[in-house]
Amino acid sequence: MRPFITIPQDLFAERTVPAEPLEGTALRMYESAQPSEKSRVIVKQHFFSFVMEGRKLVHRNGEPLQIGQEQFLFIGEGNCLMTEKLSLANRYSSLLFFFDDRILRSFFAKYPALAARPAAAEPFVCLERDAFVKNYLGSLLLLMQGGCPDELRVLKLEELLLYLAGKYPRLSFSFQPVEEQDLRAAVEGNWNQVVSVEELAWVCNMSLSTFKRKFARVYGTTPNRWLLQRRMERAVELLNQQEKPSEVYHKVGYENHSSFTQSFKQIYGVTPSEYLRGVGVD
Repeated sequence: MRPFITIPQDLFAERTVPAEPLEGTALRMYESAQPSEKSRVIVKQHFFSFVMEGRKLVHRNGEPLQIGQEQFLFIGEGNCLMTEKLSLANRYSSLLFFFDDRILRSFFAKYPALAARPAAAEPFVCLERDAFVKNYLGSLLLLMQGGCPDELRVLKLEELLLYLAGKYPRLSFSFQPVEEQDLRAAVEGNWNQVVSVEELAWVCNMSLSTFKRKFARVYGTTPNRWLLQRRMERAVELLNQQEKPSEVYHKVGYENHSSFTQSFKQIYGVTPSEYLRGVGVD
């Protein structure tokens, strides 16, 4: 499996997509000749994904969702997903319609009733590619052939959003990562596991940078500092209960005794064994 990739930047690294997030809107055709390609994806830009050849699997909290030519996806920025592209005769292609948050805010300002809808619980939604959407997709392909200015792309985006709002009255276009209470639940439910900050961000369905920013807002410190302090506080509690270091380290999220000892001494100035001797435990 490939490491984390950032969409759209890494997806088109050899093309004309800039290193910074896109501004406005962009239409891109993605193609791959790999029979199967599995990736963990960090989404930096809202986008619609229309599979043109092959199939796509999206993994998120349960069974994988399979997307073909009869469906399409709407995926919100700031989310992390596992995706797998399955080619047909070694060909996979998809049309991607990117748009930034400024465009979405402008759309909500024009149509405030849509902005009032509750935020979506999931980072993506799978929609039917009905007759309207199929014709709409054809119009996008035609526009791409002749070049499509940003103003026209914005109008085409609004066309699709308004159609979907009418067809799916409960559909929300606001995709938000987990909020404070969910971040707390994910962090405090996993701090004593062998888990990295990157993996906690994944559990929270956030990019690493978003996770660190929200974590600092909630806890007032960095994830690494908080994890170290919380784990060492629990280690002391266990040592005070006369548990030995060899019994403690795996209970506070360490893979081995040596790394636990190093962290403990960093905080308390003595090793766990020296601490035990100080409280009268052999």
